[in-house]
Amino acid sequence: MTRSRKIAIGIVGGAALLVAILVVVIATFDWNRAKPFINERASAAIGRPFAINGDLSVKWTREPDEGGWRAWVPWPHVIANDISVGNAPWAKAPQFATLKRGEFSLAPLPLLRQRVVIRRIQLTEPAANLERLADGRANWEFTLPETGEPSPWVLDINEIGFDKGRVGLVDEVLKADLNVQVDPLGKPVPFADVAGAAFAAEEGGAAPSPRDYVFGWKVEGKYKGLATKGEGKVGGMLALQDAKQPFPVQADVAIGGTKASITGTLTDPVNLGALDLRLKLAGASMAQLYSLTGVTLPDTPPYSTDGHLVAKLRNPGGAVFEYKDFNGKVGNSDLHGDITFALGQPRPTLTGKLSSRQLRMVDLGPLIGVPSGKVAGAETDKAKDAPAKPKGGKVLPTQAFRTDRWRDMDADVALDAGRIVHDSKLPLSDLSVHLVLQDGKLTLEPLRFGMAGGTINSTIRLDGSSATLTGRVDISARRLRLKQLFPATPAMQKTLGELNGDMAVSGTGNSVAALLGTATGDVKMLVNDGVISRSLMEIAGLNVGNYVVSKLFGDDEVKINCGAADLEMKNGVMTPRVFVFDTENALISITGTADFKNETVDMDITPSSKGFRIFSLRSPLYVRGTFGSPDVGVHVLPLAARGAGMVALGVLLTPAAGLLALVAPSTTEENACGPLLEQMRKPPKAPAPAKGK
Repeated sequence: MTRSRKIAIGIVGGAALLVAILVVVIATFDWNRAKPFINERASAAIGRPFAINGDLSVKWTREPDEGGWRAWVPWPHVIANDISVGNAPWAKAPQFATLKRGEFSLAPLPLLRQRVVIRRIQLTEPAANLERLADGRANWEFTLPETGEPSPWVLDINEIGFDKGRVGLVDEVLKADLNVQVDPLGKPVPFADVAGAAFAAEEGGAAPSPRDYVFGWKVEGKYKGLATKGEGKVGGMLALQDAKQPFPVQADVAIGGTKASITGTLTDPVNLGALDLRLKLAGASMAQLYSLTGVTLPDTPPYSTDGHLVAKLRNPGGAVFEYKDFNGKVGNSDLHGDITFALGQPRPTLTGKLSSRQLRMVDLGPLIGVPSGKVAGAETDKAKDAPAKPKGGKVLPTQAFRTDRWRDMDADVALDAGRIVHDSKLPLSDLSVHLVLQDGKLTLEPLRFGMAGGTINSTIRLDGSSATLTGRVDISARRLRLKQLFPATPAMQKTLGELNGDMAVSGTGNSVAALLGTATGDVKMLVNDGVISRSLMEIAGLNVGNYVVSKLFGDDEVKINCGAADLEMKNGVMTPRVFVFDTENALISITGTADFKNETVDMDITPSSKGFRIFSLRSPLYVRGTFGSPDVGVHVLPLAARGAGMVALGVLLTPAAGLLALVAPSTTEENACGPLLEQMRKPPKAPAPAKGK
C-alpha cells in the first residue's frame, strides 16, 4: 500500500469518525442545556423576549416527502414545552403568545439563508394576544431593536395543527375587542357537506377542490363598538405552498342588529387573495351596514338577502366585491340582481342592476325622507337616525338626508319593478329608475312608473356636495284615469275623465320640508270630466275639502267639467295664477297663498253661478291656519277685489296658454278643459258705459 493511499484512508477514516462522534453527540445531546443560547438567539431575531420554559428535545429523522438526495438528509424533529413570546413594550397583555407544547420538523439547509422552513407543526393550546393602537402600531409587527428594521429571518410554515387555540384581538382602529376560541372537530367534515353539493361543484370547477373542514371556532366580544358573537368552521391548512388551493371557511356571526352567514373558500389565505362565498345577510336596517362596510345605504325596514359573493382582494386598482344573482327582501318588498362594490380612488363605487316583482312604498319611504318602522332592540345611532318630531302641527317630512355619507362613495344602480304597492286601492306598476351618485350629487333619471292607467315621468337632482342640499324635481303626469285614481267612489267609475299635470320646482334644504320651504318653480294641472262630492273628500281624508264641498254643493255629487291650476312657487310660497273648477252650476275660483316654509294657508274660494242657474252659496269661503290644523268658514262680508277678476274669467293670456298644452294628451274625444281655457285666454270685456255719460 502506497504512502498516499494510507494518508487518504486515514483522512477518510478520521472524517467518518468525526461524523460518527458528531451524530452520537447530537443524538444524545441534552438540548435543555442549549435553551439559554436558543432563547437568546431567538429573542435577538424577533426583537422580543423568547423563552422555552419547559423541556426541549430533538429527534433526527428523514423526511420521505423530500425528493432526491434531500430525502437522505435527516431533519431535526423538535419538541418544546411551555413556550412564551414577549409583547411589545406598549402592549397591555404580559405575553404576545404562549404555547403549552410544540412539535415540528425543521429543514436544516434553509437556515443558512435565514429561512425557517417547517413542513408541518402541531401546536397544543396555543394562545395569542393581538393588539393595535389608534396610531397604527401593532404588536404582531416584529422589528429589530437596534435598527428598527424588519427582521431578516423569514418564516415558512406549510401546515399547522391546533389543539384548543385562543386568539384575543384588541384593535383601536377597528374598535374591536374580540376573543376567539379554536377547537378540532374530531373528524374532518367534507366541504360539500357544509356548502352543499351544487356550490361545491361550482366552487371546484377546474381548480383544486376545497379541503375538508378540520377546526371549529367561536368568537365573542365587540366589533366597531357593537356586540359581536359567532361560530363556524375552517380548514386545517393555515398556510399553503400552493396559493391557489381553496381554503374552506364557514361562519354564522351577529354584529349588533346585523346577522351574516357565509360558506365558501378563501384563495391564498395568507395574503387574503380572494373570496368565493355563499352569503346570507339580514338586519334591522341597511343603514347599519355603513359602520361595518363603509357603503352608504338608506335607513330601511328589516331586510334579508342571499347570494354569491366573489371578491378579488388583491386587485391592482383596489379590492372588488361582486354580489351575484342575489335574492333579497326589504320589508315586504323583494329585490333581485347583481351588484358590484369596487374600492378605488377618489372614492369607492357601487354599481348594479336590480329587479323586483313587488315594491311597497312604505319600504321606499326612507329614500324621500319618510322615517321607516323599527324593530325592537335594533341598535342604531339615535342622534342621527331618529327623525325630528313634528312641532306646531307641521306635517311635511323633516327627517334629514345624510348628505355627508353621499360624499363617501359613488354609485350607478338601475332598478326595474313590475308592481308598486302604495296602498291596497292604488297599485302602481312598471317602475324604472336609474340612480347615479357622483361626488355627493344624486340623480334619479329616469324615475318612471305607471299609475291609474297613465304614466309618471320624473327627474330628481339633489346636490349634496356642500353642507346645504340643493335639489330640483321635474315631474310629468299623463293620462291618469280618474276612475282608477278613486276606485272606491262609485260615481267616479262612470267618468272617462283624466288628470294631466307638470311640476318643475327647485329648492334648498336638507329635508323634504326644507326643500319645499324654499321651493321656486311651477305646478300645472288639468282635470276633466270628473265628479266631486262629500264622500270623495272623506275617502281622501280631507276634512277641509269635505266642509267646502258641503257648503258649495250640499250632499249631492257634482260633475266637474274642468279643473285647471297654474300655480307659481316662489321661496316656498305657492300663489295661483289660475285655479278654477268649472262645474255644471258654477265656476269656482281659488285665490290666496300657501306658505310651505311656515306650513300655513290663506286662501279664498269664490263661487260664481252660471247665468240664471240656482246655486246654494253666493258668499265666498276661506281656508286659514296651518297645514296640520286649518280653519275653514264662510266670509260674512263681501271680499275685496282679489278674486273678482278671476270670477269674471279676466285672467292673463300666458297662464291659460301654458295649460292648453296639457289638453293634448287626453284620450277622450272632447276635453271640457279646452273651451274653458280658450275662454280664459280672451281679454276681459270692457265695462259698458253708464247711461247719461
